[in-house]
Amino acid sequence: MHREPAHIAMFSIAAHGHVNPSLEVIRELAARGHRVTYAVPPAFADLVAGAGAEPRPYTSTLPLDEDPDAWGTSLLDNVEPFLDDAIQALPQQLAAYEGDEPDLVLHDIGAYPAPVLAHRWGVPAVQLSPCMVAWEGYEEVAEQMWAPVRETPRGRAYFARYRAWLDEHGMTHTDPDRLIGRPRRCIALIPSAMQPEAHRVDRSVYTFTGPCLGDRSHQGTWRRPPDAEKVLLISLGSAFTKEPAFYRRCVEAFGGLEGLHVVLQIGRFTDEAELGEVPANIEVHRWVPQLAVLRQADVFVTHAGMGSSQEGLACGVPMLAVPQAADQTMNAEMLQGLGVGRHLPKEEVTADRLRDLVLALADDPGVRERCAAVRSDVAGEGGTARAADLIEAELPGLSDAGGVRA
Repeated sequence: MHREPAHIAMFSIAAHGHVNPSLEVIRELAARGHRVTYAVPPAFADLVAGAGAEPRPYTSTLPLDEDPDAWGTSLLDNVEPFLDDAIQALPQQLAAYEGDEPDLVLHDIGAYPAPVLAHRWGVPAVQLSPCMVAWEGYEEVAEQMWAPVRETPRGRAYFARYRAWLDEHGMTHTDPDRLIGRPRRCIALIPSAMQPEAHRVDRSVYTFTGPCLGDRSHQGTWRRPPDAEKVLLISLGSAFTKEPAFYRRCVEAFGGLEGLHVVLQIGRFTDEAELGEVPANIEVHRWVPQLAVLRQADVFVTHAGMGSSQEGLACGVPMLAVPQAADQTMNAEMLQGLGVGRHLPKEEVTADRLRDLVLALADDPGVRERCAAVRSDVAGEGGTARAADLIEAELPGLSDAGGVRA
């Protein structure tokens, strides 16, 4: 597919689980000659610049770099910050692009201003989803969660404010429930195997490309110890890592096991001193180059975030899923249903359960066979190159010249 270089603008939020999935796509678009700008908070400016994009930093009010407890516990606690951030971020982004409006807008699911900006500029918008997407009938499921909220004064105020913001910017045709949940066009950067009700997804709107991983060499390297019979990676991702009790159970479960080498990532909210004495077969880090470790690992204990789940699938590694929040319980069930892992609810975690399940996964030839089969299926969805092709097909003028959507 060939066309004249275009200005493509990507919009996201300051969270690794939202930025990392799209980085290789951005790198590919830049390599094809397009000028890619990327609106993101300053903490991620260097990361997107390294992928070949021109950062357009904006100030965010989301508590993404703060304690996870800052997100609260209720549904409104989780969604109100995104609307608050969108309302204050949109004027910044309008100013940043004044006189340099893009030909196409790409956006993460957390970037609420992006479809509003695309509407104002009169250009197409394409969502790049790092997680599951809506299926036919999804709204019925969602409404069961939202119905009680809509009856509260706080809930009514939230939706009234959302509606007023959309109206202010000419989005009178768009319902708040559909701005992000029902995009005009979406490229899902996940395997279709991780999509609930995949057979009910509208493929004229949503296309699954599988993960777009790249080599991630900029994140660093890791080398498997030559004496390790098995390597176990334990990571709860980048956000839900304030779990010292869980890490202590991991140390108890796997410390001193002959032939097992453990890489334990504890994140920025836990102090290594809280783990007590750590045996020699366990290396502890605040952060690890996860993909580099996974490519050499035999088992993965994960929180089942979508990014980590699909990295495990792409590397063919059996997974023990211990979900912490958000969509992770559903992801854990999907992994177990695929036959590539087991779901261990957080409240059922003990050292004995961790040890028994991990050793069983490591020694199960049926699980390894399923992992290999799913890995092959994931690779066949096209990844980075296909995602870039689909994005180019959405550039103005190309659809009429034979661009392919599906």
